Amino acid sequence: MNLVNLQNTLDNISFAVLFITMLCYWVGTAFPNLTFLPKIGTTGMVIANLAVATLLIARWIEAGYFPLSNLYESLFFLTWGITAVHLIAENMSNSRLVGVVTSPVAMGITAFAALSLPPEMQHSEPLVPALKSNWLMMHVSVMMFSYSALMVGSLMAIAFLILTQGKEIQLRGSSVGTGAYRNVKKLSLNYKTESVILDIDNSSGNTAVLTKPTTEVISLTPEKLSLIDTLDNISYRIIGLGFPLLTIGIISGGVWANEAWGSYWSWDPKETWALITWLVFAAYLHARITKGWQGKKPAILAASGFVVVWVCYLGVNLLGKGLHSYGWFF
Repeated sequence: MNLVNLQNTLDNISFAVLFITMLCYWVGTAFPNLTFLPKIGTTGMVIANLAVATLLIARWIEAGYFPLSNLYESLFFLTWGITAVHLIAENMSNSRLVGVVTSPVAMGITAFAALSLPPEMQHSEPLVPALKSNWLMMHVSVMMFSYSALMVGSLMAIAFLILTQGKEIQLRGSSVGTGAYRNVKKLSLNYKTESVILDIDNSSGNTAVLTKPTTEVISLTPEKLSLIDTLDNISYRIIGLGFPLLTIGIISGGVWANEAWGSYWSWDPKETWALITWLVFAAYLHARITKGWQGKKPAILAASGFVVVWVCYLGVNLLGKGLHSYGWFF
């Protein structure tokens, strides 16, 4: 089997494995008693990650340069990054919900790259002069991996907002799920006009008063409260991983731009949106670290960041304008 046939086989395998993985996570969440399904999902993510890595290495050998020169390659690198960050996040959280939100995104990206792009856009082509630099590997790979981490962190924030129905929930950081509500059978948040009464149904019958007034009423089991807190925590950690990578990628891009174009910054659309992305997630981390925000407000910031990352990565390329425009090049 030559390298071209191997690539075609691997991209189809990646799509099929991610599709099955998505089904395993979704069915496993709908039927929690089927505990083997999330384990199959994790195995599927590992297989997909290895298949995409092998695909990229094969293209590297075939073309003779790091495979990040066109849309097809960058989409598969993004998929590899999302599956890698997924495995990190799942290991940190031990939550099957991570795969519920990351697997369809990874599968969708793979389907678009393997099944929607025309064949001529999937072939390796000679590099344009501006891309013939060692900075191609350094700058673009760091930027793409930062996009992967920021997307996964943002997806966790979106899942948080969905589970909490957009309401403000009192969180207790990593302590939740480690014993804080061990003997609680059911936790209800009964919202009054001036205060929130937290009724804990346990043997002692203790009652606590929260200070978040609202008119809504929702009920949370301790398991769901622990899951919500875990999503908030894991979103913060994964975005904390992606943000320094984004910063390094922007700085290295400036150095490369000065080498290639004679200027560190040109307010190119790609550069401008990279700065906007940086500012959005800088605001998120500032709110978490300095202001101590948790829950709804930072989750909304992170969720908006998901859209901003996609505009930065793909949206500005659709305009076909600016110094970063090489047709469909990244």
